[in-house]
Amino acid sequence: MSLPPEKASELKQLIHQQLSKMDVHGRIREILAETIREELAPDQQHLSTEDLIKALRRRGIIDDVMKELNFVTDSVEQELPSSPKQLICFDRQSTLKKSDGTRMADSTTMLSISDPIHMVLIKTDIFGETTLVASYFLEWRSVLGSENGVTSLTVELMGVGTESKVSVGILNIKLEMYPPLNQTLSQEVVNTQLALERQKTAEKERLFLVYAKQWWREYLQIRPSHNSRLVKIFAQDENGINRPVCSYVKPLRAGRLLDTPRQAARFVNVLGYERAPVIGGGGKQEQWCTLLAFLCRSKGDCEDHANLLCSLLLGYGLEAFVCVGTKAKGVPHAWVMTCGTDGTITFWESLTGHRYIHKPTNPDEPPVAEQPKPLYPYRTIGCVFNHQMFLGNCQPSDAVETCVFDLNDESKWKPMSEEAIKSVCAPGATTSLPPFPPLCASTIDASVTSNEIEMQLRLLVSEHRKDLGLTTVWEDQLSYLLSPALASYEFERTTSISAGNEEFQDAIRRAVPDGHTFKGFPIHFVYRNARRAFATCLRSPFCEEIICCRGDQVRLAVRVRVFTYPESACAVWIMFACKYRSVL
Repeated sequence: MSLPPEKASELKQLIHQQLSKMDVHGRIREILAETIREELAPDQQHLSTEDLIKALRRRGIIDDVMKELNFVTDSVEQELPSSPKQLICFDRQSTLKKSDGTRMADSTTMLSISDPIHMVLIKTDIFGETTLVASYFLEWRSVLGSENGVTSLTVELMGVGTESKVSVGILNIKLEMYPPLNQTLSQEVVNTQLALERQKTAEKERLFLVYAKQWWREYLQIRPSHNSRLVKIFAQDENGINRPVCSYVKPLRAGRLLDTPRQAARFVNVLGYERAPVIGGGGKQEQWCTLLAFLCRSKGDCEDHANLLCSLLLGYGLEAFVCVGTKAKGVPHAWVMTCGTDGTITFWESLTGHRYIHKPTNPDEPPVAEQPKPLYPYRTIGCVFNHQMFLGNCQPSDAVETCVFDLNDESKWKPMSEEAIKSVCAPGATTSLPPFPPLCASTIDASVTSNEIEMQLRLLVSEHRKDLGLTTVWEDQLSYLLSPALASYEFERTTSISAGNEEFQDAIRRAVPDGHTFKGFPIHFVYRNARRAFATCLRSPFCEEIICCRGDQVRLAVRVRVFTYPESACAVWIMFACKYRSVL
C-alpha cells in the first residue's frame, strides 16, 4: 500500500517544513556542543553515534519529533506512508505521516514498502562548485527482521558515469527503528519478501525488453531510414544502469513553492547546465541523472532539465512530453512540449525558459506561398514521451518544422503499449525505480545574500579602480534606483511580459542632472560567487567602460538582487551604473 502519487510530494514538503519549524537541526547542534563540553573527558572529544542518540533521548528531542510526525493505519482518508524514508526522520525525503503520535505502521505493512533510501554523495569545493561523487540505493528493510530493531550495514559506494565501476569508499550504516516495533519479523520472512520482489522486478523488466525489441523491429520496417532517428527507449542513469526513459518522468507537484508553469520553467532554467564528462574523444557521454542526484548537485545536462520541467508541467495538469531530437549541426538535444486542448503545440526550452509556438510548414505548398519561419532552435525530432506514453516519429521527414503533432494519428506517431510502460514505470511497479523526492524550500536569505554580494562587488570595483589610479565615489541613492529594473528583468524572464520600465526611466532622468551622462549595464548569473561574477563582467567592454569610467564628477552605483527558488537555486541580477558630467 502507498500514498497516491499526487499526494506524496506535497506531504513530504509539509514534513520538511514541520522539521524546519521545530528547528531540529539547531537543537541537535546545541546538544552536540553541550555533550562534548560536559560529558566527555578533555582527552576524549570524539562523540559516538550511541552517545548522541542517548543525549537526544534524554533531552526528549526524539520524542518531540515523533509526537509531531508518526504513522497511521486508519481509513483511506489517512494514507499509509509510501516510502521507507520515515526511518531517517532528519532526512530531506522524510515521508512520515503527521498524526496524534500514538500509532505507527506495523512491521508487515512496512515490509510491503519497497522504496529504497536514495543516498547521494556530493563534493563541494571552496568556490561552491558541486560534483556528484556517488549515488546509492539502500535496501533498508533488513532492520525489520533484526533483533531489537537495530542493525548495522557496510556498503561500498561506487563512482558515477564513466567511473561507475570504481569504488569511492566504504560507508558504515546503523539502522534503528524508532519507535521500536511491537513485533519484529523473522529474517527469513524479510529475505523471502526481498527475493520475491527482485524476481518479480527482473521478470517485468525482461518482458518489457522483449516488447521493446519487437516494437523497434516494427518501427524499422515502416521505413529503413528510421534507424538514424533519435528514438530513445532506454537511457543510462548516473550508476550506468539502463532504465526506460519513461521512468525519468512523473507528475511532480511543487506545493506552494512554485505558483505557475512559467515560474516552474524559470526554476528549471536557473539550475546549472553541465554536460556529462567524457574521457577521451568521441561523442557525448550517456548519463541521465535521477531526480535526487540532479537536485542535490543543482546542475545537469539538457535531459535532466527537460525531465524535471516535464514532471512539473504534468503536475500542473498540462499534457506534457519530453522531446528527443537535434539542434543545429545535428547536436542531440532534449526539450519539452505541451499540447493544448485547442491543438496548440508549445515547445519549452528547459535550459533558457523560452517558449515557442509550433506552426508546421507544409512541404507540398507551392514555393510562392508564405511559410511561417520557425523561431525555435530545434531541427529534428525522433520521439516524445512522458510517464505513460512513448511515441516514435514515423512521418516521412523528422524535421521539426514540418512535423504534425497529432499524437493520436498512428500513421504519424507509432505508440508503445501504455500497459507495457505501466508495468515497469508506474509508481511501485518495480523495486528498481528510484522514488521522486519532494522539492525543498530555499534556505537562502535573499536580502542578506544580495547585500553580501553587493558589498563584495563594491570592494572589488574600488580595488580595480585604485590599481588604475582612479578614485571611487559611490552614490547609494542611484544604486537604490536600480532595484526596479532588476525586478522587472526577472519578472520578464518568468512571464515573458515587460513591466515597470517607464517608472525606472523616469526615476533615472530625475536623478541625473542636466549635462550629465548615465550608463547602466545589467547582467544575470545563476551562482553567488562575487569574484567570479566580477571577472565575467570585466570581459564585457560595456561593463568595463562603466567600472573604469573617467571624467568629471564620476559617481558609481551597483545593485544586486537575488531571487530565490526551490532547492536553493537562485537567479542573481547585477547592475553596474555610472553618471558623470560630459566634457567636450
